[in-house]
Amino acid sequence: MNYAEKRSIHIHYEIFGDESGIPLLLVMGLGMPLKAWPKLFIQSLVREGFRVIVFDNRDSGKSTQISHDVRPMDVVEAIFKALTRQKVTSAYTLEDMADDALSVLDSLGIARAHVLGISMGGMIGQVLASRHPHRLSSLTSIMSASGNPRTGVGKLRALKGLLTKPENAFDVKSLRDYLKKMFRLIGSEEMGYSDVQIQEIAQYMVDNHYQPQATSRQLLAILASGDRRSQLKHITVPTLVIHGQDDPLLPIEAGKEVADLIPGARLMVVPRMGHDLPTSSIELFVKEVSSHCRNHRY
Repeated sequence: MNYAEKRSIHIHYEIFGDESGIPLLLVMGLGMPLKAWPKLFIQSLVREGFRVIVFDNRDSGKSTQISHDVRPMDVVEAIFKALTRQKVTSAYTLEDMADDALSVLDSLGIARAHVLGISMGGMIGQVLASRHPHRLSSLTSIMSASGNPRTGVGKLRALKGLLTKPENAFDVKSLRDYLKKMFRLIGSEEMGYSDVQIQEIAQYMVDNHYQPQATSRQLLAILASGDRRSQLKHITVPTLVIHGQDDPLLPIEAGKEVADLIPGARLMVVPRMGHDLPTSSIELFVKEVSSHCRNHRY
């Protein structure tokens, strides 16, 4: 089993593709483990010649879980503070999670890699590009945001769904049903996950002692890191921004803002795409990401 370690934080990772392939680090979104990457997406990237590296963010999957209690009201209060531009405190920040991602590259001896992140993973990718540009060949930010509360607030039903918890976090069926409902609530009409993969994600989460509080801690990390607009203006890493036209969680305005702020960034808006990677669009994503990465090899 592969682990990277830094400051007593252990980050579990997996690798797909030949060692001679182009290194591409995928960074997952809020509350989801590495198993949440669609298999077709990874397989297609490998066929394009990439060495795909996926990992469990801290507080997900097999990586270190942070011991820090979070009450439901803590999250509600933090959201209010973020909306009113007050300081939010948390057990860790996106900057800490970016350091976790770097520890994976360090453990593999990779000096420079392409980075692709979705949702919270896109935010972590933005932090990496801002703070460690010499470690990135390119950035792809998918269905993500800048931390600006004016553009990053989605529909109420999606936000309420984000704050709900499974009835029984220790039961695979309960967690499977919860995930399926959540994916349908925030995703595209054509959901990107089969029932089989949802079952695999739920089983992986239960097997690794999933804690609903862990998702809350990650959300607090996002809110504590605040508005990154000033940072994005100084990113020099070649950037591709992909966003769904119908994203109910992070509206299309959030993606447009990220693309507008990062100098030279290219924006691709995907019609009928929600907050997910719909199966029908994966071929398009792989084509665009492959072209973007190959145009910026070094």
